[in-house]
Amino acid sequence: MTGNSIETVGTISNLSSYLVNFALLGVIFYLLWKIFGNQNSYEKPVNITPGLPPMKKRDFTLEELKEYNGIKGEGRILIAVNGNVFDVTKGKSFYGPKGPYAVFAGRDASRGLATFSLENLESDQYDDLSDLQPHEMASVLEWELQFKEKYDCVGRLLKPGEIHNSYSEDEDETGSKSKDS
Repeated sequence: MTGNSIETVGTISNLSSYLVNFALLGVIFYLLWKIFGNQNSYEKPVNITPGLPPMKKRDFTLEELKEYNGIKGEGRILIAVNGNVFDVTKGKSFYGPKGPYAVFAGRDASRGLATFSLENLESDQYDDLSDLQPHEMASVLEWELQFKEKYDCVGRLLKPGEIHNSYSEDEDETGSKSKDS
């Protein structure tokens, strides 16, 4: 090889390196523009059920819970976690019909949240969660705490054979009288 061919190879190598870097820089700018520059084009959550009044506290069977999947009736969405039923209607962009967690709407989500599996979610049988591992049960308790902080607890999920309780309007989510009364 002559000196000129070595310089040519070096120049081509430098040129291709610049082109690759330039292309990568272009990809980075494009991604940043898609993430930050086009904020108004993101689909806004649709308010399916504006102004629903707070739900009165009551107990639910699995069959009754299914009616609150965001599609039926007034569009309210309920999810059970560890025996408590939460009104997640205000999170309809997540739990509503086209949301990423719509599969939990109108169901007991405890096992799915604990195991990150949707395998038994369609079951019509009450799930007592007795076979969960300790770390899975800890996960359910963590999810329950998050739901309690963010959403209203509107009742309990009844075990087979349990009867519905009647709640007065001044009872809180634990079933005890509120301090105001």
